Amino acid sequence: MKIVFAGSPEFAVPALEKLIEAGKEVVAVVTQPDKPVGRKQVLTPTPVKKYAVSKGLPVFDFKKIRDNCPTLSALGADIMITCAYGQLLTNEVLNCFMGGVWNIHASLLPKYRGASPVQSAILGGESHTGVTVMRTELALDTGDMLLVKRCEIGNLTCGELSAKLSALGADAALEAVELLEKGEPRLLMQDDAVATYCTKIKKEDGKLDFSATPQHVCRLIKAFSPAPAAFCDFNGAILNIYNAEVGALSGGKAGEVLSADKRGVAVSCGNGSILLTELQPAGGKRMKAADFVNGRKIKVGDLLE
Repeated sequence: MKIVFAGSPEFAVPALEKLIEAGKEVVAVVTQPDKPVGRKQVLTPTPVKKYAVSKGLPVFDFKKIRDNCPTLSALGADIMITCAYGQLLTNEVLNCFMGGVWNIHASLLPKYRGASPVQSAILGGESHTGVTVMRTELALDTGDMLLVKRCEIGNLTCGELSAKLSALGADAALEAVELLEKGEPRLLMQDDAVATYCTKIKKEDGKLDFSATPQHVCRLIKAFSPAPAAFCDFNGAILNIYNAEVGALSGGKAGEVLSADKRGVAVSCGNGSILLTELQPAGGKRMKAADFVNGRKIKVGDLLE
């Protein structure tokens, strides 16, 4: 079975790697165009493109995939596997592959259809999430499901959970291809009545409100870690927060520092507190909250807003 793989970020690399290592016939890779990165705006290929080039695979970084259907058809592939590719597919693109286009989506569909399933599962207080391989349709993440793999969220940040789901997605990609190779796979329809949707995460969504419950504040911090990072105002400057846990202290007004020691920085919330364990001051580097305390940058009675 000939495969075209479409993906862009680091999250998608393990799936492509798994297919290649298993000896599957990946005839080409499609990814997003190179983008300027960093202060010097150096034109940089996607992680998927870097990996594909290292393996000698043909790579197409179409500006608009919908304008390149003849090129896709000429590849003679049976199916396309997509994973965090980053462009919407038209009916003309879907018709280039007789065996269908199959997407690896990082949620337990039909929950969290859309652009931010990993962050949204954490924000939603879910105990589990996973990856779903589904047939791609024109509507957003609505296609019939080929297989599902589950995992526990626990206290993981978005970065940690994404790494876990990336590995799970790689296993799912290989299993999906093997099911498709056998022919006539059994598909399960999604229940639209219980579907939920999530939108793209924006930096401003990470502004912390310490009047909320400790559980909510911790979930937001973990959902936005490592990027774009939850944040608050401290002494007139932005303080990024990367990790926290529900604290044991109570009292004080929302945002007030209740303790600052080697354990971290305890901050009053709606009906309790949280313990900040990792942060980054404006103009500084990311560090353990205890190191921030040791530098005497913060003390009991200070206010985070």
